[in-house]
Amino acid sequence: MKEDRMKRVLVAGLVSLMAISVCGSAEDVDSASRGKGKVSIGYVLWDGEIASTNLLKQVYEKAGYDVEMIAVDAGPLYQHLARGDFDLTVSSWLPETQKSYWEAYREEIDYVGPNLEGCRVGLVVPAYVTIESIEELREFKGEFGGKIVGIDPGAGIMRNTEDAIEMYDLDCGLEASSSAGMAKALEGAIEREEWIVVTLWSPHWAFERWDLKYLDDPLNAYGTDEEATTLARRGLEEERPEVYEIARRFYWTQDEIAPLMLEIEEGIPVEEAVRGWISKNPKRVEEWMSG
Repeated sequence: MKEDRMKRVLVAGLVSLMAISVCGSAEDVDSASRGKGKVSIGYVLWDGEIASTNLLKQVYEKAGYDVEMIAVDAGPLYQHLARGDFDLTVSSWLPETQKSYWEAYREEIDYVGPNLEGCRVGLVVPAYVTIESIEELREFKGEFGGKIVGIDPGAGIMRNTEDAIEMYDLDCGLEASSSAGMAKALEGAIEREEWIVVTLWSPHWAFERWDLKYLDDPLNAYGTDEEATTLARRGLEEERPEVYEIARRFYWTQDEIAPLMLEIEEGIPVEEAVRGWISKNPKRVEEWMSG
């Protein structure tokens, strides 16, 4: 009997050690065992929003939640949030870039607050290009191949650019692409020292890699500085106050996001880059989790 009891103790000990080894650490086991349920986050596939959303995902996981990330275009982002298909997003750009979507759905969505300030959208050229204003694109149409290189056609910045073409009476086309396609075209032009104009925004890793400049926008086609804004589905604050409070506290700066974005672009896997950022900024993460 004594021998049988000793065997059972040894087996139980081995099972416990195996469980801890699989989960990674006692802290991870505790976090997983809390079972606070799932948090769903919608986001658009822009470099800054990929960084922000993946960071917030790991913050929620540290707080004991399972997290699902749902990638959508800008228009469906608001539609799905209004329907309650996911809990929140940190990918809203206001007041101008996604103004039309916000105005269409504002009565059905909870405005939480900004998570990144000092954002900007507009037309960008390499620093060696010798014009300074959008107005000058008329005169140098040939040097730019008669086109502005854009991103996905549903993006707010593309609608802003259509407005800019009309407002500035530009005789040029707007070439739809993707964020990656636009960046590839920009890289190729810079390597050849050619003139190119692209739709771009801050934060973006491109400003860390190359010497770029915004073209002045005297007619304000692209509005003023933007804010990356957190929105939630109606009812989240009342139903899941801790989830809502973490979203409300989530805020960082241009200086904080820039190195993370560059690491991701340079090929470090997103989850690994985010874990590294969290390990270097524990106080910031604690602020988001518990205030």
